[in-house]
Amino acid sequence: QVQLVESGGGLVQPGGSLRLSCAASGFTLDYYAIGWFRQAPGKEREGVSCISSSDGSTYYADSVKGRFTISRDNAKNTVYLQMNSLKPEDTAVYYCATDCSDPSGYLGYWGQGTQVTVSS
Repeated sequence: QVQLVESGGGLVQPGGSLRLSCAASGFTLDYYAIGWFRQAPGKEREGVSCISSSDGSTYYADSVKGRFTISRDNAKNTVYLQMNSLKPEDTAVYYCATDCSDPSGYLGYWGQGTQVTVSS
């Protein structure tokens, strides 16, 4: 069964850190660019970060640049999103996908999402 599963979300205070994981089963992540997206309440889903399949090049939305780091461990078939200096506006459901371009969810495989709440 082809599946992406996100984990690592939770409640954290402003300024804190979380590391999200995106684990694949039923297929190999090596061949895919992997994107992280997020959707805050009442807002459209937006792209957060992407890592390529070929040379590991990365992309970050301006809102997270310098605070978030995407990485991949092909041996573990997992992609990570390290989130530091979290802000309340980072509160959202975070999704990973085998697509970096389209936040609609129609392209590629998508996980079920993990909730990140940044609040004091």
